[in-house]
Amino acid sequence: MCQAPPGPSSAGFPEPTLGQSLKVCGSMTGNKKSAQASVEAMYRVFTVPEAPESTLSRIDQNISRNLAGFLQEHIVAVERDLSDVEKNFADSAIPEKPVFVSEQAQFLLDKLVANSVHTASPAFIGHMTSALPYFMLPLSKIMIALNQNLVKTETSKAFTPMERQVLGMIHRLVYEQDGSFYRKWMHSPRHALGAMCSGGTVANLTALWVARNRAFPAEGSFRGLHEEGLFRALKYYGYEGAAIVVSKRGHYSLRKAADVLGLGRDALVPVETDDNNRIQTDALRDKCLELQKQKIKVMAICGVAGTTETGNVDPLDAMSDIAREFGAHFHVDAAWGGPTLFSRTYRGLLRGIEKADSVTFDAHKQLYVPMGVGLVVFKDPSLASAVEHHAQYIIRKGSRDLGSTTLEGSRPGMSMLIHSGLKILAREGYEILIDQGIEKARLFADMITKEADFELVTEPELNILTYRYCPDIVQKALAIANELQAEKMNSCLNRITKFIQKTQREHGKAFVSRTRLEPARYYHFPCIVFRVVLANPLTTPEILEDILKEQKELSKAEGIADEIDILNQMANAVLKQAQTEVR
Repeated sequence: MCQAPPGPSSAGFPEPTLGQSLKVCGSMTGNKKSAQASVEAMYRVFTVPEAPESTLSRIDQNISRNLAGFLQEHIVAVERDLSDVEKNFADSAIPEKPVFVSEQAQFLLDKLVANSVHTASPAFIGHMTSALPYFMLPLSKIMIALNQNLVKTETSKAFTPMERQVLGMIHRLVYEQDGSFYRKWMHSPRHALGAMCSGGTVANLTALWVARNRAFPAEGSFRGLHEEGLFRALKYYGYEGAAIVVSKRGHYSLRKAADVLGLGRDALVPVETDDNNRIQTDALRDKCLELQKQKIKVMAICGVAGTTETGNVDPLDAMSDIAREFGAHFHVDAAWGGPTLFSRTYRGLLRGIEKADSVTFDAHKQLYVPMGVGLVVFKDPSLASAVEHHAQYIIRKGSRDLGSTTLEGSRPGMSMLIHSGLKILAREGYEILIDQGIEKARLFADMITKEADFELVTEPELNILTYRYCPDIVQKALAIANELQAEKMNSCLNRITKFIQKTQREHGKAFVSRTRLEPARYYHFPCIVFRVVLANPLTTPEILEDILKEQKELSKAEGIADEIDILNQMANAVLKQAQTEVR
């Protein structure tokens, strides 16, 4: 076996040093040194560096400098085709021989970091991913180094009460119970105020899992759906099926949940929305009555607090009354809009959320923590028991283990980062972030309205809005066009919008996303629009002006010139026809 050389040690395979041949677990290949596996090397891979000047410490510093530079770059993405990037990751064979940590670090910096998306860029305003508070980077090292597993207190110790505290904090933000409530329930070994999850999808699934099991409880000879399954549950209670009712703007994770829970995707029943993309409560009640007549159990009604596409909030107060009328679990998907509750100015937009049986938050959205962590909180501390599982070797009954009521087993201690955000930023800090985001969205909406060649499609309720490039003459023509004329012009606008969005993304200076809406004013024809999310506190009005300016320039690009000409011809024809009819 080879021996360790004198001097500072480094965890992992010893790095070759200038003027020295590699003597420890390495060999010389011409002038290039190569790493070799051995028992000693395996030991050192799991050994913390002994000296601050060790090679791995220097690598750590180099990575930190490179990442800092990357995060400060305002460009959104390097203009490089994904097929070229794929060439760096084309080999499917696991290497037989090891490489040095420095070699892999350099590969990651050159091939991964350099070709990643700058989601922290203030010009990246197309998705629900923003800059992170910089303190998250060093604090995350604590979580990784300790490597706690939150399934069981035996593998997490202090992380379990911390997670319970975080759930209690968010529960209190939503439900505003007094201190005695949390003293009684927050650390109760037989109860849970919520569940930490890997994101909003699993949080929504967990809430609906609870709703499903509660809808078909044990009774008489029936031992409950959780024991006997959906088929026997429906048969025992005399139903033909079960449904989850949500607006047409509900997140696709709810359809996944219906699938996973054995209900079938058709069990997610959509309800029409109004002109502001909020569920129509009369239509909701009618749909529930219709399902009831069909002997289908309305298992859950889901309100949305911040729709993914437009950022609108359902009338939660009225929805809670309807849920109570039909004996349905009332869940609110507040993955995006939940943190609005921090704002004294805007929390009223979520009025009625406190009546929900369960509420989803996505912490890696507007709680500004790294991917990926979400959570669901339950109004009643006993609700989580509907999905409780135990095993003799782990999560035994009566223990404080949170794994008994979570879908996922092994989980990292991401609650540590939420806890840090809640303590370091505090309510006042989050309030500033939320207020600025909403006010910035309103400012941008005003900028769009003042631009003759842009059309605001949905006004911001929270901090999301949609718009499109639409020349002034086309807007005038659309205002008087019949359905066929509007369809033709909107089809042309769809191709133009798609071209501008894709080209702007490829240029890499800025990024807005796109989606498809069906505005009532255009006969519900599917219109492609730009979608903007304004959560990054570093995004300035000047950046927003530049984004519009670039889009306006792209409308003059050669690749879209024919479409623009056709669009203008159609608009002129509509206006000319209208003038003729007036005469």
